[in-house]
Amino acid sequence: MTKALEGIRILDFTHVQSGPTCTQLLAWFGADVIKVERAGEGDATRGQLRDIPDVDSLYFTMLNHNKRSITLNTKTAAGREVLDSLIRHCDVLVENFAPGALDRMGVTWEHIQKTNPRMILASVKGFGPGPYVDCKVYENVAQCAGGAASTTGDPDGLPMVTGAQIGDSGTGLHLALGIVTALFQREKTGRGQKVMAAMQDAVLNLCRVKLRDQQRLERTGELREYPQYPEIEFGEAVPRAGNASGGGQPGSILKCKGWQKDPNAYIYFITQGAVWPAICKVIGEEDWITNPHFATPQARLPHLKMIFDRIEEWTKTKTKFEAMDILNEFDIPCGPILSMKEIAEDESLRATGTVVEVDHPARGKYLTVGNPIKLSDSQTEVTRSPLLGEHTEEVLRQLGYSGSDIERLRTEGVL
Repeated sequence: MTKALEGIRILDFTHVQSGPTCTQLLAWFGADVIKVERAGEGDATRGQLRDIPDVDSLYFTMLNHNKRSITLNTKTAAGREVLDSLIRHCDVLVENFAPGALDRMGVTWEHIQKTNPRMILASVKGFGPGPYVDCKVYENVAQCAGGAASTTGDPDGLPMVTGAQIGDSGTGLHLALGIVTALFQREKTGRGQKVMAAMQDAVLNLCRVKLRDQQRLERTGELREYPQYPEIEFGEAVPRAGNASGGGQPGSILKCKGWQKDPNAYIYFITQGAVWPAICKVIGEEDWITNPHFATPQARLPHLKMIFDRIEEWTKTKTKFEAMDILNEFDIPCGPILSMKEIAEDESLRATGTVVEVDHPARGKYLTVGNPIKLSDSQTEVTRSPLLGEHTEEVLRQLGYSGSDIERLRTEGVL
């Protein structure tokens, strides 16, 4: 079985998380990803958050599967020649350097176009054109600038970032889509092009429901599905809504049996209108089905806190999994709060390749996430991340360099 992106070669100048997320996804789909690193050091994450001394960290290994690594000193003339050869032989160059860094290396868009007119230059940046275009951005900065933090957290608490890496990994996923789209367009035009994903833009794209709510708030002065309604006056901007649902179906996180000792003994419960009669029957409040204060979604909005308090009395008598089994019988939308330990031990996630065990020559076996996108005709096999410079000679031989050429480049400090 062929891979979806088999035959596509990626020149990977990325580091840390946003860029490597993108190139790893392309590698999972079958692209040949050549990761270019500095000799003796490599990607900074190789040494960050290490749990085993002198071994590539999990931070690095879990973002660089299925890639090949070469070391190259692009500050030398011979190193630039190797780089130009790579540009000629690759389809896409992916980078997430600070603004202007690629130009300072001499790898301008004009140079790339002259060397390989079919090459696609794909970049992750913190901000798009505007007052902050030159600013350096990290995960939490992107979450703040993209609107996520201002709308996340307790209604009367501080802005809060989420544990999901929507700034870094989220932008990498957006960029991967842009690259595949540019490759598809190249089939028609024969030309490469620039692809850019800004972290602020990607976070905002994932927060679009809050931009929706901003416009609703400006027109109506209130957001009735938010926990502030009806007691607390709304301000000019979308407030933080705790664990209230981001959609039209009210939801909340409720305690389950054992919550006093288990920080994850909770369930997310949604009071979907279509199953309201079933909810009432399950919790023993059948008169609510016809009670005019509860009978319709609109009538329930002023009473959501009281409703969820009553539902929680029921969920506290069940474990989160017992509650799931009962609620699913009635198609009541819900979900357990799963800890990372529970996810790591979930056999069904391993069976689907969502959680994968990989064997590394230095660290041994470890768990990682697999490809979240499943294609029926392009199965993903997750292979380990490369050791620093592991494929330097292999890649250069494929570019036409002889053994003596490679030895000369090593002697000159190019490799």
